[in-house]
Amino acid sequence: MIQTAFIGDVILSTAVGKKLATYHPESKIDYVVRKGNEGLVENLPFVNHVWIWDKKNQKTKNLIRLIRAIRKEKYNLVINLQRFFSSGLMTAFSKGNYTVGYNKNPLSFAFNKSFEHVIGSGKHEVERNQKLITAFTDDKYEMPILNLPKDLPDIVEPFINDAYICIAPASVWYTKQFPKSKWVEFLLKLPTDLKIIVLGAPNDSIIAESLKEECLNHSIVDLCGKVSLIESAAIMKKAVMNYVNDSAPLHLASASNAPVRAIFCSTVPEFGFGPLSTDSRIIQVSEDLECRPCGLHGKKDCPLGTFDCALRINTTEMAEELFTYLQK
Repeated sequence: MIQTAFIGDVILSTAVGKKLATYHPESKIDYVVRKGNEGLVENLPFVNHVWIWDKKNQKTKNLIRLIRAIRKEKYNLVINLQRFFSSGLMTAFSKGNYTVGYNKNPLSFAFNKSFEHVIGSGKHEVERNQKLITAFTDDKYEMPILNLPKDLPDIVEPFINDAYICIAPASVWYTKQFPKSKWVEFLLKLPTDLKIIVLGAPNDSIIAESLKEECLNHSIVDLCGKVSLIESAAIMKKAVMNYVNDSAPLHLASASNAPVRAIFCSTVPEFGFGPLSTDSRIIQVSEDLECRPCGLHGKKDCPLGTFDCALRINTTEMAEELFTYLQK
């Protein structure tokens, strides 16, 4: 299985491996991921080996080395879950007995079988991915999976027995990110005795510390960069509620079936990357904006300069729903 894209893509791809392992328990399933994402899959019960592609250092040299190593394995089946040239090279030169992928991949002509990948078709990405293996399984889709640790890290011990919510306020893309001012607006509406855990990458601590400064009477704990992705998912699993952008933490919630409210600003859930948790709901602007969505992956800034898709989201409704949830 090849998925060397971002964190969320790897998480969603685990559903494919899980289903293959269910139908073919005797099989050995190897994964190819980009360096930094190996922790998401290396402890899954059905994963035999993880190939790691370092894309930041000597990218091309490492790709050639990886392809040579893959060729030696002579895999029965190679599943390419990406639509980019580099993954196409891995697949085309893998010497795999049977190769499958998407027809949008520039090297799909070299695959044994290729499939359409249609954004906005009403299908979730896990459904689109699992279409690649229907010939070996069935046409029903599985949920993504993570192997959560039994024990949470010591850093959360002081507050883990209290009621808390998690927020993941950052995103790689500006227009996917609920603005800091809106987070502040939301948090100030919450009870001061409710603990708020901020999750994210190390550099997201800048946002977390800023939120602490602007919400002085609230108990905000900055765990950005202090826990692993898997530990973050375990913390989210035990939370009263999780508030996330259309980004990686959303998929952490889906794979751990954690309660979640997914905030969609410039992007829309119809793209196929919405939450899958049993207790999940979309938070988005109530009006139909002609400019939304402005792109598939978000943008570095709002093309119109208004950012109405985020700034018009009603934080009072967000807070009132949480009050109702807490009273259950």
